[in-house]
Amino acid sequence: MTIRAALIFNNHGKPRLTRFYTQLPAARQQALLSRIFTLVHQRTAASSNLCNFLDAPELTALLPSHQGPTSHQGSTAAAASAAASDSQLRVIYRHYATLYFVFVVDASESELGILDLIQVFVESLDRVFENVCELDLIFHFDVVHAILDEVIQGGLVLETNINEIVSQAQAVQRAKKASASAAGGASSSGKPGEAAASWTPPAGLGGSPWGEAAGVAANVGGWARRELGNRFGGR
Repeated sequence: MTIRAALIFNNHGKPRLTRFYTQLPAARQQALLSRIFTLVHQRTAASSNLCNFLDAPELTALLPSHQGPTSHQGSTAAAASAAASDSQLRVIYRHYATLYFVFVVDASESELGILDLIQVFVESLDRVFENVCELDLIFHFDVVHAILDEVIQGGLVLETNINEIVSQAQAVQRAKKASASAAGGASSSGKPGEAAASWTPPAGLGGSPWGEAAGVAANVGGWARRELGNRFGGR
């Protein structure tokens, strides 16, 4: 396994996507998220001239390698070397306007290759969402995870062709929309948006109707799109 985690944070440390490729308890995941964001944020705040990857030996205890069974009396030296490489972790990131895209990988992985992979992931998001913004990651997290799954599975890179990634992600979206449309047509007699527009949340969840909340989200989305526009301007 080479990629241990794929993460997205905003500038305030709020996670917008978390994917760990090793099974971890929730408390361990939260500790990792906090530590990784601190490492990346402090580095970018200190200087804009530093490279976009850093060794992170302090993460090893929180993110152990996933080791499979070993053969009887196998190559001890080779096994020890592989274990040492797997235990050394490296954080590789790109900062796009208000978002940090962060991958945690084994030290044996190519830093420049992962930087290119992050760029592929971001451009795929931009194609699917047509100028992606932070709100797209919040309200369409299922689509974001589906796009990531087209790129990485089980910590291994599957696809780097942006056209292929976007094509598969759009096919999944079309299938979901067709399924939702068929289900909605069978259960609703009015227009699809009428019930949502007039729905008011229960007490304690805010008093504004759904339609008003959607208007607020649209306004925030316009700001976020301008902030993340101009083809990202990644560093």
